[in-house]
Amino acid sequence: MLQVALDRMKNDDCVQLVSDCHPYIDIVEVGTGVIKEYGMEIVREMKKRFPDKCILADMKTCDAGKHEALQAFEAGADYTTVMGFSADKTILDTLRVSEDFQKEVVIDLLGITSADRIHELKHLGVTAVSVHIGKDMQADEGSFDVLTTFINALEGLKISVAGGINPDNIASFSKIKPDIYIVGSFITGSKVPSEAAKEIRGQMKK
Repeated sequence: MLQVALDRMKNDDCVQLVSDCHPYIDIVEVGTGVIKEYGMEIVREMKKRFPDKCILADMKTCDAGKHEALQAFEAGADYTTVMGFSADKTILDTLRVSEDFQKEVVIDLLGITSADRIHELKHLGVTAVSVHIGKDMQADEGSFDVLTTFINALEGLKISVAGGINPDNIASFSKIKPDIYIVGSFITGSKVPSEAAKEIRGQMKK
């Protein structure tokens, strides 16, 4: 599946881009920066305008798990994100809320450096993770090493991959056989976003 990440964008631009790319995307990610700018209202708007798409609220929760999960799911999000380094109780609280709403929590592995933590997350009941190369790390030549470091520990989980994905590097991300490719700037920064989304979709099929 293809998830488009909307970040560092104005409200109207977010709506227009999703409208343009609608045939090629499966999940609309309302990015952390957009949520900070507009709050839960933009999550509600996205779900109202695009009811046939799954909506992910990239909350990056690391505390107050129950409260933030409630915020996301009550606003219409199908997924919310929680940082993998959060306290176990925070993660458990968000998982309990997701069960009540029949929604899903995605654990962001940004900053996780040990496969042991992934095993701990699985023991807590986590079923979905995002292997995330942060924006500040993408210029590092060794940044892609994380993709294969955790490959065995990731077995049995729904895997999303993120981190500057474009047609030139998508093969590196494909090595861990992700279920979801999260693409931001290649699509959102394109002069013709729909063509960029179509191109990524074609690369995914390869």
